[in-house]
Amino acid sequence: MKFAVFIFSLVFLLGCSTKYPNKNITGQAFPSVNGNSLSDENVTMPQAFSGKPALLLIGYKQDSQFDIDRWLIGLDMKGFSADIYEIPTIAGLMPRMIRSTIDNGMKKGIPSSLWANVITVYQDAEQIQRLTGNTNPNNARVILLDQQGVIRYFYDQGFSVAALNALLTETQNLAKTQG
Repeated sequence: MKFAVFIFSLVFLLGCSTKYPNKNITGQAFPSVNGNSLSDENVTMPQAFSGKPALLLIGYKQDSQFDIDRWLIGLDMKGFSADIYEIPTIAGLMPRMIRSTIDNGMKKGIPSSLWANVITVYQDAEQIQRLTGNTNPNNARVILLDQQGVIRYFYDQGFSVAALNALLTETQNLAKTQG
């Protein structure tokens, strides 16, 4: 009996996260979710970004960082001008229980000058995964928000130069239409 309770508890804590199919979410409003920056500020998104465009690079697994880094390098090389936020989105009870350990681990690999732009979402992680889909979780979810928090660009197929150029074009179009 104790063994069965242990196994049930382990499965419950580690959880098999629900699988959501990927889908194109361009044109939808980004949901109101809460996170904490690595500089220990509570952030409600997309409200925290209102009034200006923002690019969200969402990662569901530690391995997503490889894809996010490729996006960051490409964006830097192209002189991308909107604010960029990395959004580690970690679903499940166990990660919430050890969030300090996870966040401290991230702080060790990220310069403190960038901590305000790394916003980790734990409690509302499943809401974001449901929105974007979480198939192929190693791929970053690249979301360009307009000034009102509407998704103007979405991509989840892994970095490509063609996708980067499409993002840059959409960012230029957004600048023209929203001044």
